[in-house]
Amino acid sequence: MENILLKNIVIEGIESDILIEGNIIAGIVPSSASDLSCDGEVVDCKGKTAVPGFVNMHTHAGMSMMRGIGEDIAFHEWLDRIWKVESAIDEDYVYHATKVACLEMIKTGTTTFNDHYWHMPMAHKAAIELGLRPVLAYVICDRNDPAESERQKDQCVGMYEEAMKWKDQSLFAIAVHAIYSVSEEMILWAVRFAREHGLRIHIHLSETKKEVEDCMAQHEGMSPVEYLDSLGVLGPDVIAAHTLWLSDNDIRILGERGVNCVHNVNSNLKLASGYRFLYNELRDAGANICLGTDGCASSNNLDMLETMKTSAMIQKAWRGDPSVMPLDEIMDMVTVNAGKALGLPIGKIEAGALADILIVDTENYNFLSPGSFEANLVYSAHSDCIDSVICNGRFIMRNRVVPGEKKILAEARGVLSKLS
Repeated sequence: MENILLKNIVIEGIESDILIEGNIIAGIVPSSASDLSCDGEVVDCKGKTAVPGFVNMHTHAGMSMMRGIGEDIAFHEWLDRIWKVESAIDEDYVYHATKVACLEMIKTGTTTFNDHYWHMPMAHKAAIELGLRPVLAYVICDRNDPAESERQKDQCVGMYEEAMKWKDQSLFAIAVHAIYSVSEEMILWAVRFAREHGLRIHIHLSETKKEVEDCMAQHEGMSPVEYLDSLGVLGPDVIAAHTLWLSDNDIRILGERGVNCVHNVNSNLKLASGYRFLYNELRDAGANICLGTDGCASSNNLDMLETMKTSAMIQKAWRGDPSVMPLDEIMDMVTVNAGKALGLPIGKIEAGALADILIVDTENYNFLSPGSFEANLVYSAHSDCIDSVICNGRFIMRNRVVPGEKKILAEARGVLSKLS
């Protein structure tokens, strides 16, 4: 892996030089006093600013070609439609669809994504080919079928053993689809397996009002959060997507257990699941809060800048408080908070961190103001301001060009028929 020296790039308002050795940031020095040298590539970044690579903490990358197939319908009708479509897809489809998702994520500044989808080996192949850092989960979803439970246990063990052979930047995780689609016995097995092997646990939780009401009817008045807590599931290794319909006690539990809560604002808005994500309350209780897009069948894109802007504006609007979700916190949610959730040294541009860096072009009208860089990035700019992307110490996009992108799209068109 060739070393890289980024010269004259702005970091937190200071023009600096960044030395990348292998996949690690080795040093950062103000350009005016820099003595950094490099035996590899030297890149002049005058007029550009460095930002940590974004982390999309809840994706279904294989849904990238399902945009628009379930519009203007309620969540549970939408879910039935999606499951019907998914029953026809195969690993070839997931490979090409994940490549499309990875292309979009690179173009919009995501360097790490936490995925929750089927045919995981194909998602791994696609992500590594494009150079992203994927967190790939084996999805547990037995739908209370004992025979399916046993099949998934065997398959999960096999995929874990295969994943241990990976010699790249990927991570393996366990996904429990949701309490309404996974039997209690299987939830307990999956969590036990994950903890025996030091894996993250990724679950949909309290996404809809109906999910909460059904759980309370089935489990002696317990909410989904209370139910999972009664099983010993919740902890700092849990990544809980949505966490939208919460009681005061739910918030207390999630905070005390140090759960990583992922807000998926565009998906929740579009499916009318809800919009009152309790950000302040969860943060103050001790939960670690991150952002995600969800899959393209509900959010329709994987653009984290759009997610950041919408998340902040909705919070400000429904609370009637413009100070809510300030810029430093919204930036942390897509960088350092996500690194904490995944247990990775990402989300920071500092010596010793993994070299995941966005090179943002600030020489355009979006940044022509006395406002802060962060304000212009989140509220004014679009993802096309991201000029180049470095992930794990190597360029995966330069000058808005991802190698082979036309071929990726052409080949993906060939598998669209599998969705009909």
